[in-house]
Amino acid sequence: MSDSVPAGRGASARDSAPVMRERRSPWRWLGIAAVVIGLAWIAFQILTNPGFEWDVVGKYMLHPQVLRGVGMTLWLTLLVMVMGTVIGIIVAVMRLSNDPILNGTAVAFVWFFRGTPVLVQLVFWYNLAAIFPDVSLGIPFGGPKLFEISATVAISSFTAALLGLGFNEGAYMAEIIRAGLTSVDHGQTEASRALGHRPAQTFRVIVLPQAMKAIIPPTGNQVIGMLKYTSLASVVALGELMHSVETIYSRTFQTMPMLIVAALWYLILVSILSVVQYYIERHYSRGWKTQANAAL
Repeated sequence: MSDSVPAGRGASARDSAPVMRERRSPWRWLGIAAVVIGLAWIAFQILTNPGFEWDVVGKYMLHPQVLRGVGMTLWLTLLVMVMGTVIGIIVAVMRLSNDPILNGTAVAFVWFFRGTPVLVQLVFWYNLAAIFPDVSLGIPFGGPKLFEISATVAISSFTAALLGLGFNEGAYMAEIIRAGLTSVDHGQTEASRALGHRPAQTFRVIVLPQAMKAIIPPTGNQVIGMLKYTSLASVVALGELMHSVETIYSRTFQTMPMLIVAALWYLILVSILSVVQYYIERHYSRGWKTQANAAL
């Protein structure tokens, strides 16, 4: 005798079974109420507090000096990321080398530039003339000099910001790239060698394209972070966005509205970069999603 329940009766029993609903804790309702009240208070202050001076914010959002600062911020971010990526690739390859000198040099580079604050590095480069009054090119250890220039001329505000931010970014990018390269299965490299590919060709054609899936997301975060880190260049008097608004409010004494102008511009730029990052990540993850769907 079978103990199975007919399909019709089973479905009917399931339909008639009581539905268990989650009981919401009073603390959860209290938390929701606190959040709603907090958001309402913030909105009320933003709309009614005269200290925000929204008319001043609107006046300076498209001010020529502010727009020049936005342009400098974008230009510095681009150059720093290019410099950091190039340095990161070189240091990451050195870090993966079996040569102890190359490996040790790469480890020391990452240790130093990740271990010291960016602000310290910026001020150091800006005041490099205190240690090296002249920047020269020639034979070292007292040999003849082929080229020489004053350090105060060579290390401008822009150069100091580029070097300070670029070397720091290079240290972080080296670790990101190294992690991406080591994520590629070693069998891929062996297969490429079996096909007769040269090491450089294996790296360019086989390893790097697969590593990009792991490299792109943190690199996008680094770009967004670097866009905000450029505000530190204001300490070396570089005319980026933060320095531009500082120059204006030091003259007009409208500190809070000018800081709001800077914050709004950073939010706009970060939002644009986030959208770009989303589409780039979707492009590089397309192959992985296809493989995952095929496996399922």
